[in-house]
Amino acid sequence: MSPVIDRAVQAGLITSDGQVMDVPAALRYRRDDPLAVRACFPPRASLGGADVTWVFSRDLLAAGLLEPVGDGDVHVRPFGPLVTVLEFHAAAGTALVRMDSADVRSFLEQTYALVPFGREELHLDLDGDLAALLREA
Repeated sequence: MSPVIDRAVQAGLITSDGQVMDVPAALRYRRDDPLAVRACFPPRASLGGADVTWVFSRDLLAAGLLEPVGDGDVHVRPFGPLVTVLEFHAAAGTALVRMDSADVRSFLEQTYALVPFGREELHLDLDGDLAALLREA
């Protein structure tokens, strides 16, 4: 099994006037970064006209399928049984993105097949990460 899951999803960017602009997006997961997921958006979904990637907890994404969660830059909540809303907060403003809950669930199932829930620490390289951090300092 590949150490990376890259799942294309159709997302809906909710504009300030309440319209939904369809944008292609991707959800990504790497076995060597087992606690995080990435939501990746193309330039047309950003204010700056560049690709945007948000990194946040896999647990946050999973919990947000069931109830509103998040108290930092990323919030996730169900919007009825079929839609999940991701809310991204940045200095430039807030972005609301809709995704099909079935796509999110399917993506999470793939990540759990790669790194089971509760087994993430087996895939962490704390010594290597600490050495890299100290080299950068």
